[in-house]
Amino acid sequence: MPRTSIPGTPTTPDTPAIPDAPALGGSRWNTFPAAGTTLTAREFFTATEPLLQGIIDDNALTSADIAVLEGQIRATLALGTRETALPLYLGPDSASAARELGAQAETIGQELASWSAEALERLITDPVPLPAGPLVVRSHCYGHLLTPPAADLLLGRRGGPVSMQLYNEWLHQLVLLRDALLPFTNWQDAPLLITPTGLRHTEPARDAFLTELLVRQIRQTSIVAFARNVVTGTTGPAGYGFEASGGTALPAVLDQPPLTAPRHLLTWRPDPSVGEAATYVAEVQDYYAAPRTLVEDLPPALTTSGPLAARPVTAPVVDGTRTARIEVTHDGTTAHVDLGQALRGHRFAHHESPAAGDASGTADAWSALRAPGLVWTQSGEVTLDATAQDDLVVLALLGRLYPENLALRPADHAGDHSAGRSAARTTTDGTGPSRLAILVNPAQAH
Repeated sequence: MPRTSIPGTPTTPDTPAIPDAPALGGSRWNTFPAAGTTLTAREFFTATEPLLQGIIDDNALTSADIAVLEGQIRATLALGTRETALPLYLGPDSASAARELGAQAETIGQELASWSAEALERLITDPVPLPAGPLVVRSHCYGHLLTPPAADLLLGRRGGPVSMQLYNEWLHQLVLLRDALLPFTNWQDAPLLITPTGLRHTEPARDAFLTELLVRQIRQTSIVAFARNVVTGTTGPAGYGFEASGGTALPAVLDQPPLTAPRHLLTWRPDPSVGEAATYVAEVQDYYAAPRTLVEDLPPALTTSGPLAARPVTAPVVDGTRTARIEVTHDGTTAHVDLGQALRGHRFAHHESPAAGDASGTADAWSALRAPGLVWTQSGEVTLDATAQDDLVVLALLGRLYPENLALRPADHAGDHSAGRSAARTTTDGTGPSRLAILVNPAQAH
C-alpha cells in the first residue's frame, strides 16, 4: 500500500481547483482518502489538526489556554496519572515486555504532547481554513478523564457540547495513535493504515492487545498481531514478524547488539520489493520437542574458529507463512539456525554482569552451531566464547542453545568479578538443564 500524503490538487490561474474530497467543515474533520492510505505518525497528527482548529474556534482560545490543554494531553498519555489512558503499573518485577512497551508509551506520549502544544500555538495565529463551515462532530465519551482545569475550560467557562465532542474525538485519535505505535522501535517511520475514521479501525485489535498487556504476560505473537493490524488492517497466522506491501516488521535485535537490543519490540524496515503479505513463523513451534545434543558430545574444536560470517536467508512463502534462517559459514562449511528459534533464545536469555570464570567447562561456538538440534548440558555451567563474533553470529548461537538457563554475559576484560549473577536457575537435582553462557565482547553492548 503506497504511502499517501493528505491529498490536495495544485492549481494555476487558468485551472480551477478540483477538490479531491469534500471541503473541511460540518462533520468532516479530515482529508483522508476513502481507502488504501498509509501515513506516518507525524502525517496522521497533522491530519487531525482541523479538530484542534474547531476547538480553538468554538472556545475562542488564546495562548493563555494552551498550558491547560497541554497539561491534559500530557496527563492522558503519561503512565501513573489519574487521567492516564494506559493504566500500566511498572515495577522492578514487571515482565520485560511490559517494561519495554511502557517505556515506549512514555517516550511516544511525550513527543505527541510536544507536537500538540506546538500545533495549538500555531493554529491560534495561523488557522486551518474550514471552508464548509464550523466543525460539528458527534463523538461519544471514551472514558478519557479530564484534568479539572481542562474540564472547566471545555465544559465550563467558554466550552460546551460542541467543544467537548471535538476534543473527545481529537484526544481519542491521539490515544489510538500512541497505542498503534507501541510495537515499533522506529515508531516515527511505521506506516499506519488510515481509513475515513482515522485509526478507529484498530480498536478491536487494540482492545485485545491492551487487555493481554494489562492482565497477563503478553505473548510475542500478540505484539506482532497488533502491529500487523496497525499496518495492514488484517489478521494472519501467529508468528514473530510479518511482511506487508512496502516493507517488513521483524524484531529489533536483527540490527542491534543482542546484549542491549529490545527483546520484544519490532523494527519496520522499508523494502519496495515486498509485495506479498506473509507471516514469519518458527520451524519448530514446540522447542521442548526438538532434538537435543549434549555439550559433552560435541566434537572438539580442531583449530581456533576465529570470526564467522553470517547472513539471514528467507524461504519462499507457503500458505501465507515463511521461515527464515541464519546462515553461518566458516572455511567453506555452512551451518543453518532457524531465525525463529534464535529470536526465542534472545527473548529467554538472562543478561548478566561480567563475572569470574567459574564455569565447569567450555564449548566451541562453531562446533555448537553445527550440532543437530538444540545444545544443552546437565553437567554444570558451560561457556561459549563469542567475543570475536559479530552480532548475527551471537544471535545464531542463541538459536542453537536450549533456551532454558541460558545467559548472555559480557567478557570480563576489565577483571571486574561482579557477584551480580542473574536469577537464572542453577540445577541441583540433575533433572533440568545447567547454565549455558555466551561470552560477548562488552563493545557489543554499545
